[in-house]
Order: sequence, then C-alpha cells, then structure tokens
Amino acid sequence: MNRKGISAFIYFTISTIITWWFIEASPIYESTQQKLLSCSIAGAKWGIQLLAAFILLKEKKWGFIKNISIVCLMGSLLLLPYAALGWFFHINGSEFFAGSLLLTVAVMILLYAMAVRNAGVAVAWWLGWLGCLGIAILLQLTVVFQR
Repeated sequence: MNRKGISAFIYFTISTIITWWFIEASPIYESTQQKLLSCSIAGAKWGIQLLAAFILLKEKKWGFIKNISIVCLMGSLLLLPYAALGWFFHINGSEFFAGSLLLTVAVMILLYAMAVRNAGVAVAWWLGWLGCLGIAILLQLTVVFQR
C-alpha cells in the first residue's frame, strides 16, 4: 500500500470511530443490532466506492481513494458536536440528530463532487455515490428504523 492508501486507511478508520460514537450517543437507536446495522449501512456506501475504484480505476485509484476518504472524514467530523454534546451533556434530541445528519449529507455531496473533479475521474463516480447515498438513506429509514 502506498502513502495515499495509508492516509485513506487512517481517515476511514477515524471516520468509522466517529460515526460509531455518533450512533452510540443517540437515544433513537433501541438496540445494539440497530446500531450495528446503521453503521454497516453507512460504511457500505463507502465500501462500494472503494471496491469499484479498485476494479475500475487504474492509475487514478489511489488519488481518488484518498480524496473520498477525506470526504468521509470531513462528514464524520461534522457529526462530532452531536456526539460530544449527546455523550457528555445528554443534549441529543431528534431535531439535533436530524439536523446533524442533514448538514453532514449536504456538505459531503459537495465535497464528493470536488473529490471526483480533483481526482480527474468521470462525474459518473459522483452520480454513483449519490445513488449509494440514496439507497443508504432508504435502508436507514426502512430497515434500521422499521417499527
């Protein structure tokens, strides 16, 4: 693995830890199973992009992977205020939760488009990620929070 790959691994790992903390701090999850499923769905959209990059991109793959790992990390960092306030001060209402997610998704959509452009790959990568994001949101709403 090269330097970009090592950086990407570190960024994705930090993002996973922050995302788990965000989920753990939220009272809307009723079970560990729900939390694991939610975190898995969130990670799967990135995993699909990584797998596709390894299969379809040649010389641009490591630049692209590093770029999207930064997007993932930035999105996770936006979840930190909710996680910290929820964990330490129990300020974790559903409106705050939803607002944190909406802000994160909006910022990541923009940053992912920039990551695609900066890596010099086709805009189809951004569209593919938007599709994965849409499916992930649908799964979160229907599978994770089914009642």
